[in-house]
Amino acid sequence: MDLRWITPWLLPTVDLTLVLALTYLLLLLVGEGRALWMVRGFVLLTFATALSRELGLRVLPFLLEKLLLGATVVMAVFFQADLRRFLEKIGRGSFGQVLQPARRAKPAPDTVIDEIIEAVRELSQRRIGALIVIEANEPIDEGQIPVPGVNLNAEVSKELLQTIFQPATLLHDGAVLISQARIISAGMILPLSQRSTSRQLGTRHRAAMGVTELIPDCLCIVVSEETGAISLAEKGLLDRPLTCNRLREILLDRLVNPAKK
Repeated sequence: MDLRWITPWLLPTVDLTLVLALTYLLLLLVGEGRALWMVRGFVLLTFATALSRELGLRVLPFLLEKLLLGATVVMAVFFQADLRRFLEKIGRGSFGQVLQPARRAKPAPDTVIDEIIEAVRELSQRRIGALIVIEANEPIDEGQIPVPGVNLNAEVSKELLQTIFQPATLLHDGAVLISQARIISAGMILPLSQRSTSRQLGTRHRAAMGVTELIPDCLCIVVSEETGAISLAEKGLLDRPLTCNRLREILLDRLVNPAKK
């Protein structure tokens, strides 16, 4: 029986199977969250590059290959901790653990709020200015922020928040974005509100009003550098001054029990 006709189909089939298997491993490695969309974009870019080659195009494959190379470097940096654990499992021969989906324990919303409140309390007492944007019910598209800032993707902790806003750090003048119980980025530059405000309000307060005007489904906490006063902006309006206990009540109401609003 002549099996030569199988050869032209065998190699592409094996190639595609291996690519799909690698994609599946990447998705398992990443798990759920915003990073999943990055992996999906990377996979689509890979298929677009392969398709352009098969079609015999010249310029487009060249551009896609360069873009794919840059995306590979970004992925390696962004997922360096996950890749390290992945390689350790491969090296130990723990293939069963490799195929287990990544599960990250997500802190309870009230625990995250407590960390935020403790950080705000300390910053207020020490009169260190701060600007914290918190995602409410709908995801925030970082593309809506004029300057997205530096990606962190770290767990929310009072120590990290206090460190970010220390005057000696490079990120202290910008805002922090908290989404899905994680600090997504720091050093963001927010749009300023054009509303007429009291002369007692500074740039941070106008920025808090501006971002909540631009993105209505978010909250923004402000700690004044001059007085240590705590404020909360929502839908362009500023609630001030607030105690830490009152701020905690509002955050619980907006973030943990939104159905009761």
